Amino acid sequence: MRGRGWIKALRQDDARQVRAHIAELERNLIATTPQGRHRRFDAGNELRIAKSRLERLEECIAAIAEKCGR
Repeated sequence: MRGRGWIKALRQDDARQVRAHIAELERNLIATTPQGRHRRFDAGNELRIAKSRLERLEECIAAIAEKCGR
């Protein structure tokens, strides 16, 4: 069975990937390429969902770190 450190490392890797995805979405929204309103709306929704997921991952990582500190 795997330990908390392994799970924490997985969550940290997930968080890095989500941060990279968020950065890409933000660049796409800022870019001057002509996107249709529908595509920008989709990217905005995807960005909101990714930020929410990142927040949950960071809470999970913090909880694991707190338990490991005991």
